[in-house]
Amino acid sequence: MQLQLRYFAGLREVLGLSAEQVTLPATCSCVQDILAALRLRGGIWAEALADGAAFRIAVDQRMADASSPVRSGAEVAFFPPVTGG
Repeated sequence: MQLQLRYFAGLREVLGLSAEQVTLPATCSCVQDILAALRLRGGIWAEALADGAAFRIAVDQRMADASSPVRSGAEVAFFPPVTGG
């Protein structure tokens, strides 16, 4: 499965990149599977994308959650929650 991953704001700064193209096994069918694969990179990846970490997810520019399905060719974006004030 080919995916375009995008990282915004604080996540972009922490992870050191704004986007990447990844190839994951066809068994990765939802956002949770993608997160698990990224966490396996270890270090800052495991920390920044840990369960309970404050970030939001969008799949093809629509808000998503860990159970949201993902198809090959999708764009998956990760970004910190927006706060007002």
